[in-house]
Amino acid sequence: MSLTRSFRETIKEQLADPDFRREFLREAVSNMIAGDLETAKSVLREYINGTLGFIALGEATSKSPKSLMRMLSPTGNPHARNLFEIVAYLQKIDGTVLEVSISDAA
Repeated sequence: MSLTRSFRETIKEQLADPDFRREFLREAVSNMIAGDLETAKSVLREYINGTLGFIALGEATSKSPKSLMRMLSPTGNPHARNLFEIVAYLQKIDGTVLEVSISDAA
């Protein structure tokens, strides 16, 4: 008998919590801004899989779900326009507004 759960199951369950969901989305955007696109795509992929799914996102953005999955795959190379469209839609359905602030580097 296995005592561990899959990462996806755990994340999907935790994404039911609105605070965790907001923080997860914030993490994706923070990684984008920091230049870590690979992590940002991975976090966005898990967020989408654990919430609305690629089919619903495809319908909302008028893009093929397969195209969205490829875009956010490890080898995907999404345009900035597509990434920001996805993030904007995810914020909208979650009722979240993410803001960027400027501070001096430590």
